[in-house]
Amino acid sequence: PPGRFVMGSPFNEPGRELDEVPHSVTLSTGFFFSETLCTQGQWSLLMPHNPSKFRGADRPVEQVNWEEAREFARKLTEFHHRSGLISVGWRWDLPTEAQWEYACRVRKPGQFHGTADSVAWYEQNSEKRTHPVAAKQPNAWGLHDMHGNVGKWCLDWYGQYPFESVSNPAGPAFGTFRVYRGGAWSDAARCCRSAYRARSVPDFCSSNIG
Repeated sequence: PPGRFVMGSPFNEPGRELDEVPHSVTLSTGFFFSETLCTQGQWSLLMPHNPSKFRGADRPVEQVNWEEAREFARKLTEFHHRSGLISVGWRWDLPTEAQWEYACRVRKPGQFHGTADSVAWYEQNSEKRTHPVAAKQPNAWGLHDMHGNVGKWCLDWYGQYPFESVSNPAGPAFGTFRVYRGGAWSDAARCCRSAYRARSVPDFCSSNIG
């Protein structure tokens, strides 16, 4: 549902980075969000090859760059239009950075929606690999793996947060790096926090980004 939340982290949050400036964000339009990371099984229904290092139909697809992630969303939109599952005018896409953090937090403060071990596959418990989606506790909106397993590409170019309140932010108009959020199996817990912002060039591929 639409709503307002504080994006970023408080200045006393352990492990916080300087670019996590806390500011009020209003999202005036509701949106749908996938309950799980995109699995290799889902990816393989629409894309010509599975690039993942850690294979398994129920594991998250990884080693996909930003443009490949958007291409999957475009193909999924076309498939659902043809199938009559979504109406004309609706589309799938990557979330904006604000949409991602809003969905992750469910409008609440905090580093995680539970303990790190109960909600995330990360450096201390992943055994150096990805895991099937939805094996950890979901948040209050039923969304799994918002923390850990693989990083999640977002739509935005990376840029500095404002200090003032904003509505429906979509990031800078241009930039060098795209944002990905939520941390991954190879990351320390602090990099899986709700507020942590990772970034890379759009054509970067890694087994810890999906």
